[in-house]
Amino acid sequence: MRQKHCKSLVQAQLALWKIAERFRECGLELHPGKTRIVYCKDINRQENYPITAFTFLRYTFRPRKAVDKYGRVYVNFAPAVSRDALKAMRQTIRGWHLQLKCDKTLRDLSQMFNPVLRGWQGYYGRFYGSAMTSIWRHLNAYLVRWLMRKCKRLVRHKTRAWRTLGQLAASLPHAFVHWEAGYAPMAG
Repeated sequence: MRQKHCKSLVQAQLALWKIAERFRECGLELHPGKTRIVYCKDINRQENYPITAFTFLRYTFRPRKAVDKYGRVYVNFAPAVSRDALKAMRQTIRGWHLQLKCDKTLRDLSQMFNPVLRGWQGYYGRFYGSAMTSIWRHLNAYLVRWLMRKCKRLVRHKTRAWRTLGQLAASLPHAFVHWEAGYAPMAG
């Protein structure tokens, strides 16, 4: 289903004024810092306006590259996980202190963290899932740190630890949600 957009700035300003008026009738008001007119720039709307992006429900909507069914690249106005949401996920991963859980097995870690990872993948991976790549790499880096502390032969051998994690991912591809989605480290 295609959403209808205003055809001009004047039409958008009128719509905003009518919405503000309706809110006032209900005893509500629009937040001035969160309410603005955004130009949804894409292949069909190529003019230049100062505001071409907005964040809503931890998604940032903005012009993004997309590929059609014939392999042609074009610009689409689409949502993807916001920078603030990515930052919060990285902080959550850091707060898990995964690298300090040397007493846990890979299966234990999987059971502990997969419910959260599955939620992130289900919510943020729905649209423009490749925007989550940095989170999956971040998590893999913490798993490498965990391996380096857990296995004495991997201490101070980061490359070997990455290779070992890749081998674990190859032998247990369903251990973590992001590995299932194709973000497993390479088993060089």
